[in-house]
Amino acid sequence: MLQSRPRIGRSFFRAHGLGNDYLVLGAASGPTLTPELARRICDRHCGVGADGIVVVVPDPDADARIRIFNADGSEAERSGNGVRIAALFLHRSGGARGEWVALATGGDTVRVRVRATDREGVWDALAEMGRASFPKGPPFVAPGAVGSGGEVAIAVPGGPGTSDSGATGSIRVTPVSVGNPHAVAFGNGWSDEEVERCGPLIERSEAFPQGANVHFAEVVRGGGLLLRIWERGVGMTASSGTSACAAAAAAVRAGLAPRGVIVVIMMGGVASVEVAPDWSLRLEGPIVEISEGKFAPGLLPAIRG
Repeated sequence: MLQSRPRIGRSFFRAHGLGNDYLVLGAASGPTLTPELARRICDRHCGVGADGIVVVVPDPDADARIRIFNADGSEAERSGNGVRIAALFLHRSGGARGEWVALATGGDTVRVRVRATDREGVWDALAEMGRASFPKGPPFVAPGAVGSGGEVAIAVPGGPGTSDSGATGSIRVTPVSVGNPHAVAFGNGWSDEEVERCGPLIERSEAFPQGANVHFAEVVRGGGLLLRIWERGVGMTASSGTSACAAAAAAVRAGLAPRGVIVVIMMGGVASVEVAPDWSLRLEGPIVEISEGKFAPGLLPAIRG
């Protein structure tokens, strides 16, 4: 059964992880965070502006429970940057019980360690993201979509192997789950045009019933990854924590990178992902505070109306 949408208050905390920004809101007695309200709040002209919203809810078995909403108003299962920003919020506001913050999210508990750096407002956040898996069926992948090599072939205009943009080729992607659905394509020299054209086609492909976060990865010298991201419900994104984790796991599975710490270079900056032998993942990178404040008195009622 679907959860009811949370109700929120006026106060917010905003931070970003390598350019991927989230608003953290507390559960309160204000208006319900409907899809329309979430879209308006995340609008960079008519709202505060953000790639997503994290709502912090009390939980008896963790420091807090969090729910994550994309900029299009849809709810996400998990977000690597979202959990790390929420952990920073709790660390800063006194809601954490120790250096490690336990957050219940998407049917699991993620632990995040937050440490100050020598730069004011910049924090190092290490998240234990659980284990990667490579689904071949529901709920994230349609039955029969995955081939014998563990990949899904998605038809796209002007895809690899075609001589002009009007022809139809295919991109082979590896389905990965890190608590939410991902599709990772490996290649060389991915352009913004390819990401913007092929990303939404793969995101909404019938092969992915719940949609997918799409990643265009290139292996660089030393086994690191250069990653371009098309985030489900958002579009092209400067960075994404779960995306970095999914791409690193897919690279290890394909034999393109060794297990251990993998450097992931995204448009917004660099994060590191540790892939353990049991496929458990640890994501580390900076979180930067942006602002905190309150919505104007008439903003939430105006959106609600």
